[in-house]
Amino acid sequence: MRVLWVYAHPEPRSLNAALRHEGLRTLTGLGHEIRQSDLYAMRFDPVVDRDDFGAGDGRLIVGDESRRAYEGGRLSDDIVAEQEKLLWSDTVVLQFPLWWFGMPAILKGWFDRVFVKGFGYGVTHPDGRTKRYGDGVLSGRRALVVVTAGSPATALGPRGINGDLEELLFPLLHGTLWYAGMAPLAPLLVPGADRPTNYHQTAAKLRDRLIRLPDEEPLPYRHQDSDDYDENLVLCDDLATGESGLSVHCGDRRSAVRDFSPNRG
Repeated sequence: MRVLWVYAHPEPRSLNAALRHEGLRTLTGLGHEIRQSDLYAMRFDPVVDRDDFGAGDGRLIVGDESRRAYEGGRLSDDIVAEQEKLLWSDTVVLQFPLWWFGMPAILKGWFDRVFVKGFGYGVTHPDGRTKRYGDGVLSGRRALVVVTAGSPATALGPRGINGDLEELLFPLLHGTLWYAGMAPLAPLLVPGADRPTNYHQTAAKLRDRLIRLPDEEPLPYRHQDSDDYDENLVLCDDLATGESGLSVHCGDRRSAVRDFSPNRG
């Protein structure tokens, strides 16, 4: 595999840093090729502005200007470098701590700046239909999210007070990765990260996921261009009948947290 590891944590002596080292060592030992984006170490700028697109002083319409810059080769060098890494890869690992139920701002900004119109979205078929939700420039790639959280695994389960992890990460897994064509795998949760009691067990779980990475089945999100949705992009009445909410867009609606809770070894 050609793996791009995108890492977002500011402390090189953290649990996250140790797990990244373990993950990279495992992948290298398995013979995979690796490139990295260590966003804090790179001092990656997360803020979208007109300098990204070489835009003038007129009104900035980000989507339109980003497409023109992408198609015209005018994107800033740091954006182009990250896009080249993505196009080189066939697998992406995204590692970050769960801060206020989402990604750190620097990683959100990485998506904002790198997934410009014409690259991450706004891509069309010859007949004018938009490629999204399972289709797009980045289709054919797989993505694994490795996320640390201070709470126990049970609190991020289906009935946990913090909400189910897959639903918390729905904007990333479904609304960003799947939208742009990438196939997300069930996320790997590292719970109790501010009070780790068994690092070796946690590292072993990460190694196991990375070993299985080439053959692991992705989350069964529904394709937009299928018979699952009507012309208004609403799930058809004969699917998940009587149900609503985020989970209806995932075929078996299982919880990733249950797979990696401490009680499952």
